[in-house]
Amino acid sequence: MELIKHECGVAMIRLLKPLSYYKEKYGTELYGLNKLYLIMEKEHNRGQEAAGIGCVKLNAMPGEEYIFRERAQGSDAITKIFETANRQIEEFRIENSKLKKNGEEACIDTSDVDASREPFVGNVYMGHLRYSTTGRSGLNYTHPFLRRNNWASRNMLLCGNFNMTNVDEIFGQITATGQHPRLYADTFLLLEQLGHALDMENERLYDHYHGIGQRGLELAESIARDLDTGNVLKRCAPTWDGGYVICGIVGNGDMYAMRDPHGIRPAFYYRDDEIVVVASERPVIQTAMNVQIDDVKELMPGEAIIVDRDGSVKMQRILPEERNERCSFERIYFSRGSDRDIYEERKRLGALLARPVIDAVGGNIDHTVFSFIPNTAEVAFYGLVQGVEDLLINDKISKIQELSARGRLTDTNIAEILARRVRREKVAIKDIKLRTFISEGGTREDLAAHVYDITYGSVNPGDNLVVIDDSIVRGTTLGQSIIRILDRLSPRRLVIVSSSPQVRYPDCYGIDMSRMSEFIAFRAAVALLEERGMRDVIERVYNLCKAQEHLPKEEIRNYVKEIYAPFSDEEISAKIVEMVTPPDVRAEVRIVYQTIEGMHEAIPGHPGDWYFTGNYPTPGGNRLVNKAFINYYEGRPDSRS
Repeated sequence: MELIKHECGVAMIRLLKPLSYYKEKYGTELYGLNKLYLIMEKEHNRGQEAAGIGCVKLNAMPGEEYIFRERAQGSDAITKIFETANRQIEEFRIENSKLKKNGEEACIDTSDVDASREPFVGNVYMGHLRYSTTGRSGLNYTHPFLRRNNWASRNMLLCGNFNMTNVDEIFGQITATGQHPRLYADTFLLLEQLGHALDMENERLYDHYHGIGQRGLELAESIARDLDTGNVLKRCAPTWDGGYVICGIVGNGDMYAMRDPHGIRPAFYYRDDEIVVVASERPVIQTAMNVQIDDVKELMPGEAIIVDRDGSVKMQRILPEERNERCSFERIYFSRGSDRDIYEERKRLGALLARPVIDAVGGNIDHTVFSFIPNTAEVAFYGLVQGVEDLLINDKISKIQELSARGRLTDTNIAEILARRVRREKVAIKDIKLRTFISEGGTREDLAAHVYDITYGSVNPGDNLVVIDDSIVRGTTLGQSIIRILDRLSPRRLVIVSSSPQVRYPDCYGIDMSRMSEFIAFRAAVALLEERGMRDVIERVYNLCKAQEHLPKEEIRNYVKEIYAPFSDEEISAKIVEMVTPPDVRAEVRIVYQTIEGMHEAIPGHPGDWYFTGNYPTPGGNRLVNKAFINYYEGRPDSRS
């Protein structure tokens, strides 16, 4: 019910055959560009603020352009950039075509235009979808980034799904080499860092081949042929602290994608004898390439997939694989539910909530309606209903056994028992989108109260109403609209269910959850501390965080955990209910959260749970959560240093 801006989406394509091959087999030299468009559209959920594409041609002649880039902002950015690319292609074809006679009329013949010279018709592609997670926006911050040089093998296109927690360290390392970065942002710094390492790799090869007498184009060709992208990554990656998938194309045609050693951010790839594809999500590749789930492989943590200029593909370990910290929230909320495993995990999340939900309605299944907040919680809803149905079956068996033991089993009461059903209704409907240009507080809140509409008559007066969502993070929409809207149905008890645990801590690996005050669980814990005369806990945590500000990140502890330590999950949930329930609501409101244990049971392969537990997978996470608390305490808006 609350949109969370999250990590970006990446796409990489390397065509392994000559362009003429795709023209002959698929009818167009635009095969790679078209696949890139399809993948980016399928990943549209991962970033709707900006988008960009890059393309590199192989074997371009000196004086011919061989690197192309297009970027745009806005929710229609994908459409804009591909329309621009296709318009440039069409203009090139017309400009380089000939007139031919077609009966009495002359027409433009583009059939003989040299595709190898057309813009955006190349061998290597990258695409990026962006959500800003640090407050920085605009084309300057839109991927891919481009580093230009007259030597082909010193050019680089860079994009990624990442956020580095140690930007200060990277900045210090870069400036220590004498470089002067234009901006203090992780993407700019990584481009400069990787660019410097690329220069050093070029210089290594230059010294070798120049030493054996090569000069001019022969020397340049030898460098382009033998460039080792793995060396570039190995020189830079040990300094990175964060969650990332870093993607690059070198001007010589080398392509790479590398994943962080904890596997925090996702990456998948597919390869055959025609193409190599990398993307942030598995079902995107399945759909775009029409392949089966087992054909798509996961890029392992600390590993890079590298495609050399000659088309050879290798999987190279850049960093040792660390403890598995694959992101659990990625599975609960961010990724497409069309992935086979994610679908089953989300159903399991719902099923595990069946018992606490039944307890929340006093065991009264017969007078309870089950529903969900559209649309991302629908799969968890199926699991919840299935779990409740399983409990109902057990209850039916017990009642039949009880009647049988008492000798009172009849066809009539058997029929009554078997007729009991879990009542499912679609009670909430997404009706309008709140427009941000309406800024006046009262008007905005009144409009927010109508974002959802309800299905009147779906709940009988006196029924309980259970509504499941995938997460309750800020509580804003819950308090401003959801509870009040659902109360119109006159339920006796309204139970809001979250398929994820309480979100208590900011993310620092690429998701827009960086401020402590955003979290309703944090605000509830602070309110409880103040109510119970424990304000000194807040003061102590602040002092402990301040005392660590200048320590190396490896020595910093997450002291923000002490804000939650005095209270049980149930106490915090009860306080959240109190804070988000409008005073005019008639129903008794309860909130049921997923447990940490339940989440790990449902999603065993993705144990990264720092949002909920504060157990950050990298040292930089502890530094940034403490910084977030300091900013909260001091009244500053952002956790980023």
